Amino acid sequence: TVTESGAAEMRVKPIFEENGRVSLIDQTKLPGAEVLVEITTVQRMWEAIRRLEVRGAPAIGLAAAFGVWLAVRGTGFPDHASFVKAVEEAGAYLNTSRPTAVNLSWATARMLRAARSPGCTADALLEEARRMLREDAAACRAIGEQGAPLLGICSTVLTHCNAGALATSKYGTALAPIYVLAERGRRLHVYSDETRPLLQGSRLTAWELARAGISVTT
Repeated sequence: TVTESGAAEMRVKPIFEENGRVSLIDQTKLPGAEVLVEITTVQRMWEAIRRLEVRGAPAIGLAAAFGVWLAVRGTGFPDHASFVKAVEEAGAYLNTSRPTAVNLSWATARMLRAARSPGCTADALLEEARRMLREDAAACRAIGEQGAPLLGICSTVLTHCNAGALATSKYGTALAPIYVLAERGRRLHVYSDETRPLLQGSRLTAWELARAGISVTT
């Protein structure tokens, strides 16, 4: 199947937060429907990670960071030690959703380190999760900038699985150079294989590339 869109830029954000509201694209529904889900509890975030509504190592880590914050927001604690304990318990709980996802445990550990800082509050944890989101977007962009010249002589590229925006905060890792080239008016043709058993290549990579105006064959 060859798909192509007229979209001018890559706009996919698998997980985002605005004014304390955390939302994600339910990737189990793609490509048939783009469904946004608001996550309001740590239990619901655990479920989203477990069910692959959010997937991809960087995106899972970001989801976990916001999940830790959701566990302690709006809750009063008698002292800082109680606050830290709640953060630690939330992180341990989230880690069980995907035990093999390294970014998940990394993110919960980072949130715990932040919580242990003197005077840390739930608001400070929200800022830490936001910081992680910005850092990931910047890292993905840097990958794109570094990788774009390497693909500059190519007309076609073969991709495997999904290492694009849906797996991160924006741009992706392996797909980032393709998106950067597209921004500069250089659109490659991508062959995206299916990746069994969940078909992330044909379901997810093809969907996000077509949405960005990049011609893709699955």
